[in-house]
Amino acid sequence: MNLLIADSGSTKTSWLSIDAEGRRTEFETLGINPVRDTEEQMLRALPQTSLPNGEGPNTQTTPSPLWGRAGERVRVHFYGAGCIPPYSAVLEGLLRQRFPGAEVRVESDLLGAAQALCADAEGIACILGTGSNSCLYDGRRIVENVSPLGYILGDEGSGAVLGRRLVGDLLKGQTDAQLLRAFQEETGLTAPDIIRKVYREPLPNRFLASLVPFLGRHREDEAVHNLLTDEFRRFFRRNVALYRRPDLEVHFVGGVAHSYRDELQEAARLEGFRLGRILLRPIEGMAQYLLHHA
Repeated sequence: MNLLIADSGSTKTSWLSIDAEGRRTEFETLGINPVRDTEEQMLRALPQTSLPNGEGPNTQTTPSPLWGRAGERVRVHFYGAGCIPPYSAVLEGLLRQRFPGAEVRVESDLLGAAQALCADAEGIACILGTGSNSCLYDGRRIVENVSPLGYILGDEGSGAVLGRRLVGDLLKGQTDAQLLRAFQEETGLTAPDIIRKVYREPLPNRFLASLVPFLGRHREDEAVHNLLTDEFRRFFRRNVALYRRPDLEVHFVGGVAHSYRDELQEAARLEGFRLGRILLRPIEGMAQYLLHHA
């Protein structure tokens, strides 16, 4: 059996190919979100079934042959943001068109995260990256999901919300002058720049999330530490607590969770929860789960 797994966000899609002999190849293409993208855009972002000399559109590394020899079984599992009915059916059709004869499954990125984090065990699985999400997982499927609501109404603990709170505090004088000077020197951003990028330019959530590394460089600052722990506590209170399962470990994937695991651990303790696994990228865990259930 040949297995092709995709873990897709709105910016990029990570792919992992595992052939019948167990050889692995990883590469990236453009992000795919079927809620946002047209069929033409999604087709352009999908990998080609033939990439001579390891070259092809959107690839950032050199893939080996991915699709197996004639007659070999091929399974394609695509986990992504926006992969919900009816939009997921459109993407599934495009994948079947691109990989004729393959078994194709399209699922949400949240289910992929839960499988990578919990495998066959019950648990609470969370995503903390540019956005945030969470679910109660019974070892097979998602049984409950508190809607994240996006970075304006929700997305507590996410990169976009952390960035939003950071610039709000800086511009409203809620931090000391030294932190504001450091921000201006390191980012080169002025108040008008920030207002323009948030209110006049596309994808303000990505801009706000791009400011999160500044928090990491100044995490010893009391205001930064308090911002991080307070926002993570809000994530637990407004999302995890609603599952009413304090007996379960809470697992995370995503760059924010991975980078700020100490502050996340402190927030979990203060809110009465136990942290479990924290993964930067879920795709290897997805592969282990799928191979176990082949």
